Amino acid sequence: MYQPKMKRDIRCPQDRGHDLFSGKWKTRIICILNEAGTLRYSELREEMGDITDAMLASALKGLIADDLVARQSYDEIPPRVEYSLTEKGSSVMPVLKKMCKWCSLFYEENTENTMRQCQNCDYKNA
Repeated sequence: MYQPKMKRDIRCPQDRGHDLFSGKWKTRIICILNEAGTLRYSELREEMGDITDAMLASALKGLIADDLVARQSYDEIPPRVEYSLTEKGSSVMPVLKKMCKWCSLFYEENTENTMRQCQNCDYKNA
């Protein structure tokens, strides 16, 4: 994962939020795990659709480091690893739903490409 040469100067809580949710993948992962509960890596990858393995692994590492996603590995053959939201990760869902509601005011939905969790999301009523 990328390591900056200088420590970021965070002066506002919103700056920390930008760090936590930078890029399009992290919020999508949180929404998928919120809808599905617990998923294995391959299941999560399938739900994400258009993400590379490197990007998914990097985003998951960041979410785990920020205590938004929990990683549970089992001593089995073949190895099994599952991902789920932590309490902290679940607590951000009302914020993401409000953000979806605001974004929907300026977005014309393409229902052919709507993701499964978005079809079930009540962001229009959030």
